[in-house]
Amino acid sequence: MTHLAASPDVSAEIARWLGYLGAERRMSPKTLEAYARDVGQFLDFLTEHLGGAPSLKALAKLAPADVRAFMAARRAQGAGNRTLMRVLAGARSFARFLERNGKGKVGALAAVRTPKLPRTLPKPLSIATAKRIADIDLRAGEAREPWIIARDAAVLGLLYGCGLRIAEALSLKRKDLPTGDSLTVTGKGNKTRMVPLLPQVLRLIADYVALCPSELPADGPLFIGARGGPLTARVVQLAMARLRGALGLPDSATPHALRHSFATHLLARGGDLRAIQELLGHASLSTTQIYTAVDSERLLEVYASAHPRA
Repeated sequence: MTHLAASPDVSAEIARWLGYLGAERRMSPKTLEAYARDVGQFLDFLTEHLGGAPSLKALAKLAPADVRAFMAARRAQGAGNRTLMRVLAGARSFARFLERNGKGKVGALAAVRTPKLPRTLPKPLSIATAKRIADIDLRAGEAREPWIIARDAAVLGLLYGCGLRIAEALSLKRKDLPTGDSLTVTGKGNKTRMVPLLPQVLRLIADYVALCPSELPADGPLFIGARGGPLTARVVQLAMARLRGALGLPDSATPHALRHSFATHLLARGGDLRAIQELLGHASLSTTQIYTAVDSERLLEVYASAHPRA
């Protein structure tokens, strides 16, 4: 996964850096691929900008103006702030690795200000709406096969009942199916966590397994598609879109909104923020704290609509 346009010393360090991220930081292959691609774009620009593939010494001599020129070039190609943030994050990660290993300091990357993103709050569903979506009885009588209806209900039940990401739910294997009241989940960075499993969600999963016409090997995926392969996130998104139409829900009612709803509803009922962080698998509490803003916003909405003097 080294970058061919880089000089030999930079290519060697990129290979070591990616190996470190995979082995020590336990990043997924897709994340490693994204990091390598982003740093590769930066090096491609520098190769043209400097008139040759940059060496470690050349990287150490970069000026902030060189980094800003890269950002300007990417903007001219249509890159937005979010893309630039991601590319700079990858380049800075590589620069920190070089400095920690005594290969030079790329100070120019730290000297350039990161583009700002407008703060967007998660858009959770109301408690009543989330419960309707998670209720399999609402989908009785559909033209689709009963096992597919049960499968979709089980996946959506995991998103709202356990706060899982779609990828986490779809990565579950048949052998992961619990017999008790908790579920072990593998999240970002291959970190595992244990989440409580509500009886209703366990029942939805059991109904799906009982109705599934295909054999589900222990080491195979728990959730499969109509043709027997692993279920994809796109199929779950389409199932949610079908529900949006049937229930008259806004476009913000996405599968990931169920995870947001899980966190927001727990917080509204007095859930501890640190415990919610653990349940969601957030590495930082600051990521979880955004839900306090959502909860405060909802309180203000209730106040404005209900208080006699509002």
